[in-house]
Amino acid sequence: MPADVGFSKILIANRGEIALRVIRACRELGIGTVAIYSEADRNALHVRFADESVCVGPPQAGLSYLNIPNVVTAAEITGADAVHPGYGFLAENIAFANSLGSHGIHFIGPHPDTLATFGDKLSAKEAARAAGLPLLPGSPSSVDDVDQAVEVAQGIGFPVILKAAFGGGGKGMRVAQDAASLRRAFELTSAEAQAAFGNGSLFLERFLPAPRHIEVQIAGDGRGNALHFGERDCSMQRRHQKIIEEAPAPNLSDDLRARIRAAAVRLTRHTRYQTVGTCEFLVEGDEFWFLEVNPRIQVEHPVTEQVTGVDLVQLQIRLAAGQALPMTQDQVSIRGHAIEVRVNAEDPWTFMPSPGKVTGYHAQGGLGVRIDSAIHEGAIIQPFYDSLVAKLIVTASDRSAAIRRMGWALDEFVVEGIRTTLPLQRALLADDAFRDIGFHTRFIDQWLAARAG
Repeated sequence: MPADVGFSKILIANRGEIALRVIRACRELGIGTVAIYSEADRNALHVRFADESVCVGPPQAGLSYLNIPNVVTAAEITGADAVHPGYGFLAENIAFANSLGSHGIHFIGPHPDTLATFGDKLSAKEAARAAGLPLLPGSPSSVDDVDQAVEVAQGIGFPVILKAAFGGGGKGMRVAQDAASLRRAFELTSAEAQAAFGNGSLFLERFLPAPRHIEVQIAGDGRGNALHFGERDCSMQRRHQKIIEEAPAPNLSDDLRARIRAAAVRLTRHTRYQTVGTCEFLVEGDEFWFLEVNPRIQVEHPVTEQVTGVDLVQLQIRLAAGQALPMTQDQVSIRGHAIEVRVNAEDPWTFMPSPGKVTGYHAQGGLGVRIDSAIHEGAIIQPFYDSLVAKLIVTASDRSAAIRRMGWALDEFVVEGIRTTLPLQRALLADDAFRDIGFHTRFIDQWLAARAG
């Protein structure tokens, strides 16, 4: 029997494993699904498993998955009453959300005003400041030219990090150790931000050389009610791109953990946030600072689902339909430990993309093993899109048991015909620094440099 959600058909404005993930959630809720696809993805699994499908353009993402008129038209002609954007592509696009609204179609995400608040990192910082969250010293607004940037940096103290105000995904970010390096980096970073995000505005923050990246999964119902679902450690990154995530975050004091979670909930309430999302922080010692909010479902949401038992995509759909939060904070319990590795179609050491045909594929099973994947033997990994092809998630009673389980699960995961990051992740999971929680956001870059040397 269909769940009482209010949507009868949802178009999924995405591809790959996240499109399949949304299809599964819709099936459990009794909601029909529409897949969109480019000409290159005609035979993809998300097209095969959706109830309906519509081609929205040629292989290039800008002409298909990012083509707002085509995606909105696909929703209209199929009678979809809501659109789930997944992550990436149009998930945080204000014009897309507004266009859907003007056609009477629900956007499964936050209100466009909320997207505007958190899409601009400076306005996000202002919201966090108003909610009483700790912030790193930095420029109060964008810096307009290199001389102003140097003046602000001298007031903050070097090293500093230049960031794109509308950035994300590790682009538009550079560290400056002194005034000379800041002058060299400023124009280059601004140009990169303009090319990537259509806006070259930059701001400055004090640079922390070895912090941990801790993020809290949050949800709000737009009525001022907010919950957290614990935190994740996403410190295992290469050039700001996450590679391994785990929940709950290990080796935090009870006091620090409670303060981080409370800060995330406070910001969610303050902004009357309505959807699921992630509040991200940098942590060093016993201190933490607000980083940003991602107002969408995250790639790493499965580790939180595994330790809480909450289907976050179903919750996201219910909140978009205007329902209240279905639980209270004391009804959210965290049990066990979960680890996720992102399997990318890339050379594990150079990180060059590795498109091509998957000639062999074996997905392992067993207690506590989950695979979110959109590939299979014979699948074609396209060169036009993000290189993420699968996520391997394990859950166990504690972190040590989860690491052991991930070890054999990685050994049993077979992807042939293309290169993947699996060898890198096997090596990192076996490293004493990971096992002993001796890592930080720059650990992998340093580890790779030492290995190359």
